[in-house]
Amino acid sequence: MTDPLALNETHDARARSWLESANQLGCDFPIQNLPFAVFRRRGTAEEFRGGVAIGDQIIDLAALERSAMFDAEAALGIRSGALPSLNTLMQLGPNVHTAVRSALFESFLVGSRRQSILQSCLVAQGDAEYSIPAQIGDYTDFYSSIYHATAVGRMLRPEHPLPPNYEWVPIGYHGRSSSIGVTGQGFRRPSGQRLAAGADRPVVGPSRRMDYELELGVFIGNGNAQGVPIPIGDAEAHIFGLCLLNDWSARDLQAWESQPLGPFLAKNFATTISPWIITLEALAPYRVPFVRPASAPAPLPYLDSATNRDAGALDIQLEALIQSAAMSERNDPPHRLSSTTFRHAYWTIGQLVAHHTVNGCNLRAGDLLGTGTQSGPTPAEAGSLLELSVGGTRPIRIGASELRTFLEDGDLVILRAWCEKSGAARIGFGSAQGRLLPAVDSA
Repeated sequence: MTDPLALNETHDARARSWLESANQLGCDFPIQNLPFAVFRRRGTAEEFRGGVAIGDQIIDLAALERSAMFDAEAALGIRSGALPSLNTLMQLGPNVHTAVRSALFESFLVGSRRQSILQSCLVAQGDAEYSIPAQIGDYTDFYSSIYHATAVGRMLRPEHPLPPNYEWVPIGYHGRSSSIGVTGQGFRRPSGQRLAAGADRPVVGPSRRMDYELELGVFIGNGNAQGVPIPIGDAEAHIFGLCLLNDWSARDLQAWESQPLGPFLAKNFATTISPWIITLEALAPYRVPFVRPASAPAPLPYLDSATNRDAGALDIQLEALIQSAAMSERNDPPHRLSSTTFRHAYWTIGQLVAHHTVNGCNLRAGDLLGTGTQSGPTPAEAGSLLELSVGGTRPIRIGASELRTFLEDGDLVILRAWCEKSGAARIGFGSAQGRLLPAVDSA
């Protein structure tokens, strides 16, 4: 089975493509990345189909399949990736995914004899629109940042901010897959019950404390049989790749309803993901040791392995930006709210998969796991407005003159992520963009 940690020729930072846009400084999608999405040409009635990003182009896998230039596992993977969703490709497992990656990498290298054929299979990203990349059967959102959990806990339980189980168990809840949308998603401000400070009975109406959450999404590849847990040592072989994820949250609805069973209407109205799924193989150069505070207890055996300790974490840079309606009208650039790194996460993606299945839960290809809001140890690394504004008590400045404690109608939130270091190719995630629209009863 392919080792997702192993480096090979596809990670060579010196490799260059005959597609010049893939060689440009700061490019999200160089030849060493090759992420997957589902797309079609914008404004057409074409079938959605799988594609792979390189430079400013998309490799149309349906057109590539018709060329019949590949065989064996690469051909199987390309044929499966050409469908309207990537579930079939995901289910095939890492050996097929690696075969597709290797074939495309070789074909796009400078001097490739396949250049003329591949040029006819390219669609400009600027001409494309995207769909959800897989049929998401189930969606689970975790709570894997101890800095986020502590910051939020201090607002609710100053003396004991962390729940007693936090350092032992990856906490999660089951979300709503039907309201997951791809970048560009616009959604209405949700309504529900909320309890005002000092009131003795709730009211129903639009949320007044709308928030974003800076997260990563984890797409499952090949699943497991019901009743058969996935061991921590095998967990990453069941992961197809990562995307950006914004778990929009109505904080006032959440505070009232999350007693005792957790989020419900506060989160199930919308979730926005980026269209591109970055494979674990592309992220291999950015593996780092899994490190916790010295005072933290060691993970229980089913959540621990030498590989997870040595290279279970990923150094992925994350940032959140906002552009208000007024800023958009003036063509002002988005304002950066915060930035952090995924290496701060208290639980690794492998641990999330192992814990999710320890009770025999059967994951399926296309299932989506959210990492939970990613925040770092400093205030500037907070991954939500709830933290940045300290529960709405400290407005923050955006752009030239506006203030925010929580989101206002018309606000566009943009999440971005990338990996970058000396000696390795930059691996970008693109962006996940979503806009808050007025509530239905106030539109």
